[in-house]
Amino acid sequence: MALFWLSDEMWAASEPHLPRNQPGARRVDDRRVISGILHVLKVGCRWCDCPAEYGPSTTVYNRFNRWSHRGFWLKLLDALVDVGAVTRSAALAIFSGSSHVIRSSVSISCQNHSDKARSCQSSPSVH
Repeated sequence: MALFWLSDEMWAASEPHLPRNQPGARRVDDRRVISGILHVLKVGCRWCDCPAEYGPSTTVYNRFNRWSHRGFWLKLLDALVDVGAVTRSAALAIFSGSSHVIRSSVSISCQNHSDKARSCQSSPSVH
């Protein structure tokens, strides 16, 4: 399976919308982690099966979860559509094709992936 990486155009449209001045440890490479999140959403794999090239799977999942609660993903999709990096239907297909539901204009929820993330904790992962 080919890995998904944000193009330079997509990254340029995304970067201004990233949360800034957040408390806690310094964030790892945002482009790599966001690419990993989009990869998981596109292919529908479990979070713990996210390829290591994107960073630790817990980092990828935690970033998705935290930013979902802040409404980041809707803002990101709008930014990518505004610059013509993707069509609205292509942006929404990332979520609808992976059992993600956009709920209101505030957050994105993914019960299926949350359940899968929990199952990864109880089942051994193969590397």
